[in-house]
Amino acid sequence: MKKIGLLSDTHSILDERIFGHFAECDEVWHAGDFGSFEVLETLRAFKPLRGVYGNIDDVRIQSQMPLDLRFVCEDVPVFMTHIGGYPGRYQPRVRKILQADPPRNGLFICGHSHILKVMPDKQMGFLHLNPGACGNEGWHQVRTLMRFELAAGSIRELQVIELGPRSRKLE
Repeated sequence: MKKIGLLSDTHSILDERIFGHFAECDEVWHAGDFGSFEVLETLRAFKPLRGVYGNIDDVRIQSQMPLDLRFVCEDVPVFMTHIGGYPGRYQPRVRKILQADPPRNGLFICGHSHILKVMPDKQMGFLHLNPGACGNEGWHQVRTLMRFELAAGSIRELQVIELGPRSRKLE
């Protein structure tokens, strides 16, 4: 079993509460838009990190993180990218990838929209996750992230964590 902390769209901000929420996690996954190399380094120093770069991430982050990431964790196939869409409205590039090789009985993870979503794609046979945004940039009202467990091919104990309202000054 592995406990996973999932976040996205930090946009150069790491609320200190993230470390408490992810203290018991085995890995942290970031679905893009780190915003700064310091965020990437801080997360990497905290826990094993898997992630993808987002549309605001510079060449330095792009040299460390891929555009798309496929892997298997605890017998759960995972496909992660930053700009992906959601069931019925996938981004065209991603739709082609998913149609050719979906992560069946697994996870499709993306960020970008700043909209928290947990949706099954029954047609392609996987669960779509978007943790929303936990940074302060963007139009979202509440900063969010997720935590869940993977074990023996299943996804369990999925939790949505709210960090509070988006603001310029963290309390």
